[in-house]
Amino acid sequence: MAARPGSEVLLVGYQDQGNLGMGYLAAVLQQHGHTVRLVDVRDGPESILRQVREAQPLVVGFSLIFQFFLPKFRAVAAYLRDAGVDSHFTIGGHYPSLCHDEVLAQMPELDSVARYEGELTLLDLVERLGSGQDWHEVPGLAYLREGEVCESAPRALTQDLDSLPLPYRPYDPQLILGLPTLPLLASRGCARRCSFCSIHTFYRTAPGKVVRVRAAAAVVDEMTMLYIDRGVRVFLFQDDDFPLWGRAGRKWVDELAARLWDSGLAEKAIWKISCRAEYVEPELFGALRDAGLFMTYMGIESGVESGLEVLHKQMSVQQNLDGVRILKELGIMFSYGFMLFDPSSTFETVRRNIGFLREIVGDGSSAALFCRMLPYGGTPIRDQLALEGRLKGDVTHPDYDFLDLRLNDYHRLLDRAVARWVHNDGVSHQLNWAWDELGTVARLVPGLEGVEDYDKALRGLTAWSNEQLFRLVETSSQDFEDGDPRGPDELQARRDTAVIQSKLLDLRNAFVRLNADVLLEAISEVRMSGPIMAPQVH
Repeated sequence: MAARPGSEVLLVGYQDQGNLGMGYLAAVLQQHGHTVRLVDVRDGPESILRQVREAQPLVVGFSLIFQFFLPKFRAVAAYLRDAGVDSHFTIGGHYPSLCHDEVLAQMPELDSVARYEGELTLLDLVERLGSGQDWHEVPGLAYLREGEVCESAPRALTQDLDSLPLPYRPYDPQLILGLPTLPLLASRGCARRCSFCSIHTFYRTAPGKVVRVRAAAAVVDEMTMLYIDRGVRVFLFQDDDFPLWGRAGRKWVDELAARLWDSGLAEKAIWKISCRAEYVEPELFGALRDAGLFMTYMGIESGVESGLEVLHKQMSVQQNLDGVRILKELGIMFSYGFMLFDPSSTFETVRRNIGFLREIVGDGSSAALFCRMLPYGGTPIRDQLALEGRLKGDVTHPDYDFLDLRLNDYHRLLDRAVARWVHNDGVSHQLNWAWDELGTVARLVPGLEGVEDYDKALRGLTAWSNEQLFRLVETSSQDFEDGDPRGPDELQARRDTAVIQSKLLDLRNAFVRLNADVLLEAISEVRMSGPIMAPQVH
């Protein structure tokens, strides 16, 4: 094959809030003279085929995080192959990296799997293909050879994150009542070893230091650039675990806060992080709040000690309670991950978990959300369930039996009833979106009227919604355990959530109408301060 300098690469993945993984891949390729096009997998096979034919890429790369989406990606790849596309197909992400053998078997259209951090692997692959060299020895790949899974030498993790260019962001910022929002990263890796999470396995399997942190100055420089060039006022840190741990973490975050003040961003922008509740302490988080922190996500996961042990959270229930309490006292909004069901669940622990949720959000400070723990590929808990003979389902939809088999049927019935609260765009998500809106404009837009009244009304509605959900679970779980096979009242759940949704819409719209002029003026000031449209260069 003749050399093809500047060969085009087309990357396919989900673009919710911007896909930073794809953005970093694209930026490294562009830095070395290659043109890149980012495509949302939800565009559908026909649209993606049109873009492939227009771009004529040397490589089509698929960015897959969760195994549940593998059939959608496989459908796109199959459609492209059936249409005669002969580009090199590769795939990367957590699941493909850890379970490359499963992915190669499930998606035969692939030529390779790029394992672990893929920036240099993809660059190496593109340049070898473009110059006609053999690509099979590119470090960090897996592929099939005569039906056998082969792996090249592993590629080490990128140790100096500041050596990477800033991610390519060819999309418009998401808007919260007209205020632009974009994600960014301060670090990669997680020091913990939760049994249900593939992140730590992903980083520990590849050579190199697991947790790496960017310079605080570089992070603030990126935020400043996005503030000026794109009008961004809300920053969403997508770190697996924001770097707050130990003396080094405290020193780093102190510098971050100081630089935010020096840059002026502490008074002009706000930001959200994800961390463990054990890191939340009053003095530190008070300083972070003053520097712009308005929301903290915590992976709480369970409200019973036995659940935390099975999930290997290395946390206590009291630490989670303390973290929530401190955030409330400081006026920092919070959200959380919570698994009402895990492999150790009983009817009793389900109700104890509901009691825990009532303790942290019964006051309406956040809408109640929960899910069932799922055994992701590459996680220790999936391996343990397989050893116990409890793993069920298939590659893309893994499942497991509870120790009390009655919980299998109860969970199925409950999941249907609570879907309008906790699934996708359920009312709990809608309530939390309203809280995000309120928290954003209350911090960034001066002169708003009725903030206290709206806060009080929204808190009351959220508390009522939470209590209806809690009672549904408590009552139905006790009845089912006592021998009533009917499960939760799905019709009543529909009625309750419809009422909540209607009341929320009325409350939110009344607040927006009351402040329409002030909000429009704030949006106008953002637009006047600089361009917010994404660069459209491929």
